[in-house]
Amino acid sequence: MTNESMSKESASAADPARRKRTDEIVDEIKKTIINDNLVPGDRLPQEKDLTTRFAAGKGTVREALKSLEVQGLIRTRTGPGGGAFIESMSETRAMSLLSNYLFTRQISISDIYALRKALEPVVAVSAIENIDKAGFDKLHELIGIYDHEPADDQERWDQRMAELDFHGVVASYSDNVLLAFICHFLQRLLKDLAVCKDIYKRPEPVQRSEGIEFQYRLIDAMRRKDAQKVEQIMTEHMCHAERAMVALQATIDDRFLEE
Repeated sequence: MTNESMSKESASAADPARRKRTDEIVDEIKKTIINDNLVPGDRLPQEKDLTTRFAAGKGTVREALKSLEVQGLIRTRTGPGGGAFIESMSETRAMSLLSNYLFTRQISISDIYALRKALEPVVAVSAIENIDKAGFDKLHELIGIYDHEPADDQERWDQRMAELDFHGVVASYSDNVLLAFICHFLQRLLKDLAVCKDIYKRPEPVQRSEGIEFQYRLIDAMRRKDAQKVEQIMTEHMCHAERAMVALQATIDDRFLEE
């Protein structure tokens, strides 16, 4: 880091009022986006117009725009036709930002399943009216990936990912965007969590027949639009999945202690 950049960083750290003003401008720009009905691809007002509108210096406005860009809400382009443009944040980007919050925190399998047991049945019920033939076909296609013993480590890994993708497909048909996002995020945690990766990589025998049976019953209940049955089956399925994951973790922990 250069002396000049260190000096700027120190000045910023010593000037909380400037940072607060930047936050205020960030909030005002967000309001502008909503009030002006701006959509992804639309351009924000030019920098000089923003400085006039918010009675702020160029540096403060630029900091606010940079903050919005880091948040994934805008993107900036230089040169002719450049400027700040509204960006549509992807679900993957949003999950990455949320994962950063949990990066230094200890998350257990039980923590994740405490939420999955509460939310997965609800999201499945909310998907009943929207899921179509393509959705059901995709669910059957995914089951076909893991309805047999894996031939090697790569197939074993692919099977575990497909098991989670099954629930991702169900959630994608939910009419509740927030609920679907949270369920997708929990499924991603199960893919990314170190302890889960250890479980997936171990050649431990996995009894999938009961889990697959739950899924076939779930598909049938969703086809019949039986909300009560869908909720019941998914609740039982999540309890079964948690027990299986916790048992596999215990096996790995015992083996580690023996070694």
